[in-house]
Amino acid sequence: MSGRTALVTGANRGIGKAIADGLAADGLNVVLVGRDGDALADVFLELHSKHPNVEMRTLTMDVSDPASIRQQLRKLPSDDVTVDVLVNNAGILPDGDMLTMPWDDIEHSTRINALGPLLLIRELVPGMAERGYGRIVNVSSGWGSLNGLGPGAYGITKAFLNAITIKAAREVPRSIKVNAMCPGWVRTRMGGSGADRSPEQGADTAIFLSTLPDNGPTGQIFRDRQQIPWDE
Repeated sequence: MSGRTALVTGANRGIGKAIADGLAADGLNVVLVGRDGDALADVFLELHSKHPNVEMRTLTMDVSDPASIRQQLRKLPSDDVTVDVLVNNAGILPDGDMLTMPWDDIEHSTRINALGPLLLIRELVPGMAERGYGRIVNVSSGWGSLNGLGPGAYGITKAFLNAITIKAAREVPRSIKVNAMCPGWVRTRMGGSGADRSPEQGADTAIFLSTLPDNGPTGQIFRDRQQIPWDE
């Protein structure tokens, strides 16, 4: 994987930071993406000192805003950066029931959890196809299962992300692998301190899918590096 570059959203903390750390350990260059530029700068210093032999940079991006996504991505070619691996990790879990929560919260969570990832895929797939290589990992959730939808709008947005994964895998060239994964219940700001998994454990399957060989699977969902049914 040496010389390849991964772009990881929500990389300023939690699972995203652990994914970026693991990919850098595997020799990938990393683009750290998040909304909080100061937090990204701190993560950059920490990970760059830990992995001095890989190239690392930050992009302050709001994945709920198409203009922000496009504006920030335009900075990469000018620095001769091409993205080989996309990890759509950024996500939010708003409070409330689907039928009573504020409409703006539903719309905002849909933009972050599903539409933002879709736009990043649309923007980055052409370059991956031209270079003949790409890996796309969508960090989903068991709450995105149609048999076990999670609370409020969250489960619906993750089901949307799962559908995006399946459809994208069918439309991209065979050289690009598109998969989703469930990290489990992870000790993050979203998961809470009582969760049973560390961010590193939650990140492991995403790292595995980011570095799949050419004969690896596509259009599937995984947990603990094992394929699981979409309706589980």
